[in-house]
Amino acid sequence: MSNKKHYIITSITLGAIAAVAAGVIGLTNLATEKRIKENELKRIQNGISEIFGENAEIVEEFKISDSHYQYVVYGYKIKNSEETSDKYALRTCGYNMYGKVSLLVGVEEKDSGEFDFKRLTVVVNEQTYASTLEDEYIDPLNKAEEIDDVDVECGATYGAKLVRDMVNETVSYANTVLKDGE
Repeated sequence: MSNKKHYIITSITLGAIAAVAAGVIGLTNLATEKRIKENELKRIQNGISEIFGENAEIVEEFKISDSHYQYVVYGYKIKNSEETSDKYALRTCGYNMYGKVSLLVGVEEKDSGEFDFKRLTVVVNEQTYASTLEDEYIDPLNKAEEIDDVDVECGATYGAKLVRDMVNETVSYANTVLKDGE
């Protein structure tokens, strides 16, 4: 009888601790959710300015369907000064065993009518080797003429392969979906 009472008290105590912990986590999420979204929107606007220039702003935001790396993709049609051109920033997200990466990939329509990679900026980088990925792959990628010119074997090879595949898929997606005026 004493053993049953001990197990019941232990179960109730652990249940109460779990309920309080869940409540604290819920309240923390409620208090920080708005701030997290605001910071994310700031990172996106700063990324767009970094890709297309200081006076670039979002003209239109639209949701694009899912694909391999893109669980939710948002497209942003970009305006510089008074001129709206066929420039888009596509937000993409991917995962591997080293963590999550979310990118803003800038694409621009060339004279040929094809969309081409302009540059990218990182929205979220939770990779284990995050600084190596940015310093050794993403920064050189932004300076390269072609995506394939940058070697993925950089000390963060799996992250670099993920980023390369995400960028290639995003450019391909832009050429199939956005080419016809979205």
